[in-house]
Amino acid sequence: MTRRPIRLAVDIGGTFVDAMELDTRTNRVRFRKAATTPARPADGVLAAITALGTDLSEVELFIHGTTLGLNAVLERRGGRTGIITNEGFRDIFLIGRGNVPSDHMYDFQYQRPESLVQRRFTAGVRGRLDYRGRVVEPLDPDSVRAAARALVVDQQVTSIAICFLHSFLDPSHERAAARLIHEEFPEVSLSLSTDIVREYREYERTSTTVLEAYIRPIFERYVDELEAGLAERGFDGRFLIMRSGGGSMTSAVAKTAPTHTVLSGPAGGIVGAAYVASELGRDNVLTFDIGGTSLDACVIERGNPVAAYEAQLEHFPLLIPTYDIRTIGAGGGSIAWLDHGLLKVGPQSAGADPGPVCYGRGGTKPTVTDAAVVLGYMDPDRFLAGTMGLRDAEARAAVQEQLAEPLGLTVENAAAGVFDVLLARTVGAVRQITVERGHDPRQFALLAFGGAGPLLAPLLAREMGIGEVIVPFAPSGFSAWGMLSADIVNDLSRTVMATLDDADLAELEQLFETVEAEAVASLVAQGVPAGEAVLERQFELRYLGQEHSLMVTVGRELDRDAVRAAFDETHRTRYGHTMGNPLQILNLRVRGIGRTDRPDLETRPRGDGDPSQALLTHRDAYDFGRHAVVPFAVYDRARLEPGDTFDGPALIDEGTSTTVVPSGQRVTVDDHGYLLVTLEEAA
Repeated sequence: MTRRPIRLAVDIGGTFVDAMELDTRTNRVRFRKAATTPARPADGVLAAITALGTDLSEVELFIHGTTLGLNAVLERRGGRTGIITNEGFRDIFLIGRGNVPSDHMYDFQYQRPESLVQRRFTAGVRGRLDYRGRVVEPLDPDSVRAAARALVVDQQVTSIAICFLHSFLDPSHERAAARLIHEEFPEVSLSLSTDIVREYREYERTSTTVLEAYIRPIFERYVDELEAGLAERGFDGRFLIMRSGGGSMTSAVAKTAPTHTVLSGPAGGIVGAAYVASELGRDNVLTFDIGGTSLDACVIERGNPVAAYEAQLEHFPLLIPTYDIRTIGAGGGSIAWLDHGLLKVGPQSAGADPGPVCYGRGGTKPTVTDAAVVLGYMDPDRFLAGTMGLRDAEARAAVQEQLAEPLGLTVENAAAGVFDVLLARTVGAVRQITVERGHDPRQFALLAFGGAGPLLAPLLAREMGIGEVIVPFAPSGFSAWGMLSADIVNDLSRTVMATLDDADLAELEQLFETVEAEAVASLVAQGVPAGEAVLERQFELRYLGQEHSLMVTVGRELDRDAVRAAFDETHRTRYGHTMGNPLQILNLRVRGIGRTDRPDLETRPRGDGDPSQALLTHRDAYDFGRHAVVPFAVYDRARLEPGDTFDGPALIDEGTSTTVVPSGQRVTVDDHGYLLVTLEEAA
């Protein structure tokens, strides 16, 4: 069978859907956007594909990033969910932990958001394992059936989370309960904690399972609807969905593990950033992704994105592999507002509907995008390559009436204040993943993408002393482009809870081999030949007595001294010191990887260094280097050539995104056509 030449990636954002097509014959990339359709997300995906004009019968691979699961939790649109656990422990999820979010630390009236599961939707059953996984009390089938009837018949739940104490050591009770429930209620969706995560911590494991059960019904419907829509248009290739921790999985697997997709949109950009960092020879990179509703930042250290193994949705913990992303509610659609005379930006967003005032769709509150229009950064006639005009007069009026007049400022200074507030919030988020983790941001390059990333990145670089900003092609679609290079991945784990000195290395090796066999089987089921599966081993370790842990990669041969040395070095890098305490192994982890061919970063012919052929015009805009409105040179990015160099103030317009370069900074076009923004003296 002849391999079809087209790969297609689609990323749903808060405001726009980005579709990216790669023709593997020519390495040519095409990109289009369509409005996000929150009520029916699949419609926005199909609209973006239609705008791109891709012949789906020619598509070999369709890969998708979506925050549908995340939005289902935030908007409380998931399935009616129940919990079955051990008798006497039905309140584990409702009690949770006693911690208070840091932004409410001094709020003595703080109340946690309403739970996803009400108490009447929880049930306990007879049966118990001890802390070593031994049966203390056999599972009572009649108790399980009665609990299921109480939830399904009396409370009308459509999805059930099953999570028993210590089941991560032995899943037999959970699996037996699932069989009993399925026999009586085959239409009910069942989520087992041991199918999702085999790790200790009962509350976190229960929370993860509940979120899985809550998301699954709506996620399955969405994927089924999208698959049907693609099939109607001629698609019969492979359908993959991004994982939050990088890599991808088949749509069939995603429907059984939707929690792994909750941060899949931002993950695509980080996968692409790691690839670009490698190709450009940059070991340390900060990713800087600003979309319509949020700003996401992540560290790539020594070529690898920093990973985490616990995330949060609102205050609910999720035991899933994910990138260590710092997210704040600050994007192009973030609303600027006054709080007792103080200017604030976000976290509220105008989203896709109605959107910023300048979109002319009924939005009335000024946003970051409206401020950018007022400051002269966006050409109303060229927005989205001229396919969508902006109403600059309406944006200016909204900023004037709601911000400038109450603050006693000119409209330009009020709009500049919106950027100042956004920049201050951004610096705080970046410091959390750099300075507070022992990293000097001045030793990193800043990779800017998302529709508004290049708009703010040069200002952030100047504020934090970052020496270089990298702006890839089509930055507003960079996350979709990154998905094209995503491997097929599965992450598996087991809890160990033993000191490194006392652990039996032979038993650990046997456990690694068991988990690796599961990883290979999962990859084979997703079309990866067993012989091509790549397996990576890790220990999650801490000094005995510590609370927080660190990850250490281990080789095929387990060596205590090598593991200790690697952990000490990681701890010294992160915290500046080491300790003499014994090391405790919490979990062992295996990542199974099926490699994917990556799109080439083509080298383009160098020009004569003169960017004048790309100069479109000059336009007055606000220069943060001088804090005044001055003429900016406006360049067409498509006509810039490698070797071109010019100084700010300048605007580089590429239709779907604009790079804003204030005075005091210089732009150089590299051999791939990427923009490198540096301080003039550094350049």
